[in-house]
Amino acid sequence: MQTRTLGPFSVSAIGLGGMPLSLAYGSVPDRDRSLSTVHAALEAGITLIDTADVYAPTWDSMGHNEELVAEALRTYHGSTDRVVVATKGGITRGPGETWDRDGSADYLRSRVEASLRALDRDVLDLYQWHRPDLRRAFADVVEDLGRFRDEGLVRAVGLSNVNTEQIALATDILGPGGLASVQNQFSPRFRSSRDELELCGRLGVAFLPYSPLGGEGRVGLVASSFPVFAQIGAERDVSPQQVVLAWELALGEHVVPIPGSTRPESISDSALAADLRLTDEEVGRIEAQFT
Repeated sequence: MQTRTLGPFSVSAIGLGGMPLSLAYGSVPDRDRSLSTVHAALEAGITLIDTADVYAPTWDSMGHNEELVAEALRTYHGSTDRVVVATKGGITRGPGETWDRDGSADYLRSRVEASLRALDRDVLDLYQWHRPDLRRAFADVVEDLGRFRDEGLVRAVGLSNVNTEQIALATDILGPGGLASVQNQFSPRFRSSRDELELCGRLGVAFLPYSPLGGEGRVGLVASSFPVFAQIGAERDVSPQQVVLAWELALGEHVVPIPGSTRPESISDSALAADLRLTDEEVGRIEAQFT
């Protein structure tokens, strides 16, 4: 599998998004299947797993997905030395499933410490601010994240659900190489983060598209809305999903899609996209669908 740079790390060009294993629109898979899904990702050569403290079946089980990832890594039969675990914090959940945001230094520090316990780590590989808290100065929160890195709590800092202005500001605050990644929604059906994707490329920041196949329960809509993916898939004898991920990889060497999965078979298929190199003609045919 080809690798790409994410801050201080070299990771697989395709990652695994952990959310559907703990937080889903339908029911989450049982624990054995969830563990098998993560193990299948590792077996396929995936070395980036994305999780978050808020990925949990209920408000009072925060950390569920982080604990699941830790168990999967602990029980995997092979080496996990090269696996990078990215987690996120800054979204809150409370009784009655009330959702909010909290970017205060005290709250984020408490969540970093909770993630360290859930993941059974001494230091977090990549810590991402999950979603900006508009009640707080963006720059202040980024400075706090930088302090967590300087204190050795986290190795690298990332952002999620941000715009170009926020990316540029964070880059100025954290200094050269200080912002490791940006995680925004991006797929054939949701292309509004294209500016952020391209800015990250110019800045040398990894861009992690979440829901890169359209989101849970919407994968089939991509093939029906954009038949070119199925057409190229048939020509190449690969799945349309692989073509979608290969197109995203072709948008820049800094792009690392993180498809979610609830089945070993689906993440194994997605991982194959890392070695599917589209031609310029194929990329042109795909881009023509969006005009």
